[in-house]
Amino acid sequence: MQEGIHPDYHPVVYRDRAAGFAFLTRSTATPAATIEWEDGHTYPVVDVEVSAASHPFWTGTARVLDSEGRVEKFRRRYARGGSHGRAGEPR
Repeated sequence: MQEGIHPDYHPVVYRDRAAGFAFLTRSTATPAATIEWEDGHTYPVVDVEVSAASHPFWTGTARVLDSEGRVEKFRRRYARGGSHGRAGEPR
């Protein structure tokens, strides 16, 4: 590895305040805020809005969309006068 061309790679805490979840990893991010970690050392902290602890897909709280209802709404909205065939089909 050449000296002087790589960014500083150091320990950083990423924190998801919504879920009360944080983890220590290494990163090139250099935030100004700091936090005292479980090991007693102080590390820079990056606050994130969404993590695996709060993302709906990973927590199982994702909503299932009614795709059939959306298709019917689309057909009603863009249907032309006359017969109501499928979109793209000749009338």
